[in-house]
Amino acid sequence: MGSGIALIFTMVTMPLFIRMLKRRQYGQVVRDDGPTSHATKSGTPTMGGVVIIAAVILSYFATHGLLSLMGRPSAGVTSSGLLLLLLFGGMGVVGFLDDFIKIAKKRSLGLRAWEKIVLQAAVGIGFAVLALNFPNEKGLTPASTAISFLRDTNIDLAFAGPALGLVLFVIWSNLIVTAATNGVNLTDGLDGLATGVSIMVFGAYTIIGIWQQNQACALHEAANVCYTVRDPMDLALLGAILCGALIGFLWWNAKPAKIFMGDTGSLAIGGAVAAFAILSRTQVLLVVLAGLFVMVTLSVIIQVGFFKLSGGKRVFKMAPLQHHFELSGWAEENVVVRFWILGGLFVAAGLGIFYSEWVVGL
Repeated sequence: MGSGIALIFTMVTMPLFIRMLKRRQYGQVVRDDGPTSHATKSGTPTMGGVVIIAAVILSYFATHGLLSLMGRPSAGVTSSGLLLLLLFGGMGVVGFLDDFIKIAKKRSLGLRAWEKIVLQAAVGIGFAVLALNFPNEKGLTPASTAISFLRDTNIDLAFAGPALGLVLFVIWSNLIVTAATNGVNLTDGLDGLATGVSIMVFGAYTIIGIWQQNQACALHEAANVCYTVRDPMDLALLGAILCGALIGFLWWNAKPAKIFMGDTGSLAIGGAVAAFAILSRTQVLLVVLAGLFVMVTLSVIIQVGFFKLSGGKRVFKMAPLQHHFELSGWAEENVVVRFWILGGLFVAAGLGIFYSEWVVGL
C-alpha cells in the first residue's frame, strides 16, 4: 500500500514540479571539468529530491492512517520509523540548501565545505543520540552501542561505561552516515544511475525487515537464531515506500533525464541508507549491500590520493568511476546498465550472506 501511494504521488507530482522549476529557471549547473557530453544537461531542472522526500513522508503517515481506519493490525508509527525519516529529511534539507545556492548563484558549488560538514554533523549527531533512547516494553531501543554485522556483535562501544559508549556511538554512527551520503552523492552523476541502485538497496532492506519481523526474538524466544531489532516491520514499510517513490522518480530521471534529484535527493537517500544499516543492526553488511556506492567512493579516494602522492598523475581518466568509463568511450546508457548489474550483484551477495548466517545458525 505505502509503496503504491509513493509511486502514484511521485509519478503525478513530478511533471508539475518540473514545469514549476522550468518557469523559475531552476536548472542544473554542470561542472566545467566534467565530460563534454554532459554540456547538454545544463539547465535541466534539479532538486527532484523534494518530491521524493514529500512522497516518502506523506506515504508513511498515510499508510499508517489507512491501516488504522481499516482496522488492520499495525504497530502504528514507531520510533525507528520516525528516526529514519529524521535522518532522511534532515539530510534532504542540507542538500536543498546546497542545491538552492548553486541555482541562485549559477555555479556548480553550493554550500562551503565546512558549512555542509557542520550541518550534516548536526543532523547526524541528533539522530545518533535519539536512536539510543525510546526503549519499548522489552527495553529495546532503535539502535545500540554494539557494532553490528548481521546482528549486534560482542564488540560494544560502551565497554568503559555508557557515557563513553554514547560518544563513540555518535562518532561511529556519523562515519556511517558520512560514508553513505557521500557514496550516493558521488554516484549520482549519470541519468538514472544512483536512482536504480538505490531502489535495489532499499528493496534489500525491505526483505531484511520482513525476515527480521518473522524471526523476531519476541516471537521465537526459544529459537537458536532470532533478531532483536526494535521495529523491523516498520523499517520494511519504509523500504518499500522508498522503492515506490524512486521508481516513480526513475520514470522522469531515465535518459534523457527530465529532472535530476540534486543534492536534495542524493543526501536524503544516503541518510536513509545509513539509517537502515544502523536501525536494522546490519552496519558492516552495508559495505556489501551498497557495494556499488563503496566502489564509486573508493575510486575518488584512490584518484585524489594517487594524484597527491605521485605529483599529478592519475589512475583513472576521471573520477568518480562512472566518468572514467564515459571517457573511455562507453555510452552513458551502457555505463548505467552495467553499473546497475554490479549494484544488483552486490545486493544479491549481501542478502545471501544475511540469509546464510541464519541457516547456519539453526
